Amino acid sequence: MSTPYTVRVAGDPADREACFAVRKEVFVVEQGVAEDIEYDAHDTVAVHVLAVREDGVPLGTGRLLHGAAAAGKTGGDPAVGSLGRLAVSREARGLGVGAALVRAIEDAARAHGLTAVDLHAQTHALGFYEQLGYAAYGPEFPDAGIPHRAMRRAL
Repeated sequence: MSTPYTVRVAGDPADREACFAVRKEVFVVEQGVAEDIEYDAHDTVAVHVLAVREDGVPLGTGRLLHGAAAAGKTGGDPAVGSLGRLAVSREARGLGVGAALVRAIEDAARAHGLTAVDLHAQTHALGFYEQLGYAAYGPEFPDAGIPHRAMRRAL
């Protein structure tokens, strides 16, 4: 059974709150990430994307950092954005929501004139991102106590 959903840039405060609710469900509740490190100053400048079921229930989210906000995550290259905080609710996993969110973030990156997107993937998700054209680089590192690898995709 498929669940109809749409993906859009989170354009108003209610959309942003829906993004934060999904992140809390996935990262804080499921994965045990401390709430005080899940949300940061970048949330105010990031482009947030939101997947919502046709009845308005939020299914997933992600964010794009660009410019100065992305510099610390991309090696300082102003042409590279940083995809992060990608989260899909348990009920929506396996429906293509994650891939749709990644593509929406890439579209936002192109709209900002970026030529590549970096991300820090939890190691269990490397295969997911590889299927979407991302390549891992550098060593594994911990983030919030979870093993990660840096990845990049040219746009």
